[in-house]
Amino acid sequence: MAEREIMQETLSGEVAGTLLRCAGATTGVVVLSGSSGRVEVARARLFANEAVSALALQWFGGEGQPAGICEIPLETFFAATDCLVGLGCRRIVYAGTSKGAEASLLAAVHDPRIDAVVAISPTSVVWGNIGPGRDGISWPERSSWTLKGVPLPFVPTDPNWQASHIDGLVSYRGLFEHCLASFEQEADRAAIPVEAISAEIVLVAGGGDALWPSLDFAQSILRRRKDAGKATHLVSTPDAGHRILLPGETTPRSASHAHGGNDRADADLGQEAWGCIRKLL
Repeated sequence: MAEREIMQETLSGEVAGTLLRCAGATTGVVVLSGSSGRVEVARARLFANEAVSALALQWFGGEGQPAGICEIPLETFFAATDCLVGLGCRRIVYAGTSKGAEASLLAAVHDPRIDAVVAISPTSVVWGNIGPGRDGISWPERSSWTLKGVPLPFVPTDPNWQASHIDGLVSYRGLFEHCLASFEQEADRAAIPVEAISAEIVLVAGGGDALWPSLDFAQSILRRRKDAGKATHLVSTPDAGHRILLPGETTPRSASHAHGGNDRADADLGQEAWGCIRKLL
């Protein structure tokens, strides 16, 4: 079988990032990083090698964008879908990690053109901003997202939370668990309405996630979808952490906060998940 030609292009403006365009591709993948803000070119290339066009989207921190994940317009992602549809892609897949998984699920709620979502280390609710918005202000806390200029409801955080540490690094998992218990009404309002998503969903989560309880979140999504009669696939292991490694990836660990898991467990879960992801493509 002849190797497909992959053309790489840097995009700027309304849709920013790196596009890996595979000649003749009818499936397009939007690849979203988490709060690192990386433009996930290496991961996009992993997808492009499966004969799809892949867009590693820069959705914050770029020119003309909010510096942090603060009141990001969901229209940012609708424009990314427009881009791939304009290239002739008839099947649209979103693959996001952590806050990128949050964005992917929310985009799929409001954009029926999205056919499948891969949510890696996901959340089942909307959280507040990480870093500043366009105004450079980080506090008081605001929503991570807007739709038509209106902020989405979110679960607030408790500034008096007492941090715990793993190997000298702060583990934020307890913060998220504490906030869900402390702000139950807000959490109900901030729940991502996954039952409204028509797309296929694959969830990937490790039970050893030390950043937030992604496996608990994934199981909540699974239950809501099941109650709505919609199939969802969960790939999980008890020992993987927040940083899931797809085949060939060597993403460095955070030096500022604990992710949990270990290199072997994170890679094993990524390998298992990749088999399910390839089927979506």
